[in-house]
Amino acid sequence: MTTNLMVNGKNRTSDAEKKTPLLYVLRNDCDINSAKYGCGVGQCGSCTVLIDGKAVRSCITPLESVKGSITTLESYENDRVLNALNRAFIKEQAVQCGYCISGMMMTAKTLLDKNKNPSLDQIKTALNNNLCRCGTHTRILKAIQLAAKELSA
Repeated sequence: MTTNLMVNGKNRTSDAEKKTPLLYVLRNDCDINSAKYGCGVGQCGSCTVLIDGKAVRSCITPLESVKGSITTLESYENDRVLNALNRAFIKEQAVQCGYCISGMMMTAKTLLDKNKNPSLDQIKTALNNNLCRCGTHTRILKAIQLAAKELSA
């Protein structure tokens, strides 16, 4: 059965089974490379994408449950918040291996969409369930603060 999806503003289709994790559909059928397979159980955040603006773990989200518009990091050029985050992550050199960064940025986007000037504690709380094994947490926090500053100006 064919499933229609709206991914980054474009209509996409998939013939995947309805129980297939959204992550596999995005990577295999939609050519999305930003969302990564990390843990497979929704605990690390590497697979985070937005569905109607809400951060979801695509590795545990079955295709059949997707009812809204999907946003991934690939849409950063057309999104003010993601664009600001992208510039800030580069400026702060917040990326080491890069595996977790898409999930970090998508999670930060949900925070900055709601709160243009979050405190450091609010940023930490928002990112609490996103893991970075490289240890660039301090730079990631600085990057999000920098993006928030740009967005507030």
